[in-house]
Amino acid sequence: MASAADQLAANLNLSSFSKATELKKRIWFTLGALIIYRLGSYIPVPGVDATILGQILAGHSRGILGMFDMFSGGALGRMTVFALNIMPYISASIIVQLLSTALPSLEALKKEGDQGRKKLNQHTRYLTVLIALFQAYGIAMTLQHMTGNGGVSAVVNPGYPFIFTAVLTLVGGTMFLMWLGEQITARGVGNGISLIIFAGIVANLPHALASLFQLGYTGALSPFFVLLFLVLAAVTIAFIVFMEQAQRRVVIQYPKRQVGSRMYGGDSTHMPLKVNTAGVIPPIFASSVLLIPVTLVGFSGGKSGGWLASIGQALSQGQPLYMVTYAAMILFFSYFYAAVSFNPEETAENLRKQGGFVPGIRPGSNTARYFDRILTRLTTIGGIYLVAVCLLPQVLISRYNVPFYFGGTSLIIIVSVTIDTMTQVQSHLVAHRYQGLMRKQRGRSGNRVGVRR
Repeated sequence: MASAADQLAANLNLSSFSKATELKKRIWFTLGALIIYRLGSYIPVPGVDATILGQILAGHSRGILGMFDMFSGGALGRMTVFALNIMPYISASIIVQLLSTALPSLEALKKEGDQGRKKLNQHTRYLTVLIALFQAYGIAMTLQHMTGNGGVSAVVNPGYPFIFTAVLTLVGGTMFLMWLGEQITARGVGNGISLIIFAGIVANLPHALASLFQLGYTGALSPFFVLLFLVLAAVTIAFIVFMEQAQRRVVIQYPKRQVGSRMYGGDSTHMPLKVNTAGVIPPIFASSVLLIPVTLVGFSGGKSGGWLASIGQALSQGQPLYMVTYAAMILFFSYFYAAVSFNPEETAENLRKQGGFVPGIRPGSNTARYFDRILTRLTTIGGIYLVAVCLLPQVLISRYNVPFYFGGTSLIIIVSVTIDTMTQVQSHLVAHRYQGLMRKQRGRSGNRVGVRR
């Protein structure tokens, strides 16, 4: 039998959306914030020659700079105030989350509820500033030594004034985006940080589709192959949606207890465990680590030595060693991050304290081993799914030279953010519909009381 929430969700329609005034305000606020973000991605950093910089970065499109430029929606390639995008905040969040499982002080903050969460967020902001300062200084120093065709420098007036201005501008842009993302989360719809990354990735989608159709029009790709590619892309997206929503539901039973003459408890619920527990973190980590040698070789112009050049060539995208290493690192980070984000012993202990148990499994260590066994199997399936999705675009790019703008990481981010945002929109609609029903019910109760009087 469907629950009340499911029945309300099934009755939602366009009229329900038109009456949800609060939801419409949140959507307009979110759209306005994303427009501000896209406008800021075209404001250049003072003192940088955009033409020379574009020529230089064109040769690093397959390095780590190319991946970051994709996440920033081209802001890094244009060297704008949002060139660092929100990536320092993402790195800081991952570091704080990993440290919270290793340091007892941070682990204690996680258990303090809202107050502990606020302190962890504050630590994340401080770490974001440090990471942004380090990255901005590195970018400013690198820009001063970059030269385009004819030895023309990418910086108009190199020196300490440019370094100070560039660092201040880039760090300020990152901190503004962090604040903007928090405002979207609080006053808009969806997770603000995720939506900013989402907007950066999809910004160049029209250009990517136009390039694909142009290749088909000129005969570089056959029309059949273009059609097959579009069908394959749709099937891949559908597969990602299925896997991101797939979960294993572990049945949890609570015993009955008698208080006075009444009987409480005896309910049965479930604990959802996602198949892809680690999310998009493993591909991001694996891509960042593997693209570092390629980027170093690119900046050195191949003059750094034979061994480094050989490693960079072997680990370039499309090479067999890159494929094998990329798959192995995705699997490794999947197990590692799943172990960090889900603690079977802690979950089993909390369940025992609440009086719950898994039917057929003894509480305590047996339940912990049961959760660990399920998590290992789910992580194996999730890791294989990530490997398949992330390697498929690499094969298309390396073998068929398809201008596939979206890699596996970006596709997973797009699908995950879309699902999360639509879920929140539906939650707001259900809450609005429920409040309307409650007001009608109170009005009918008041009318019945007035009739009796």
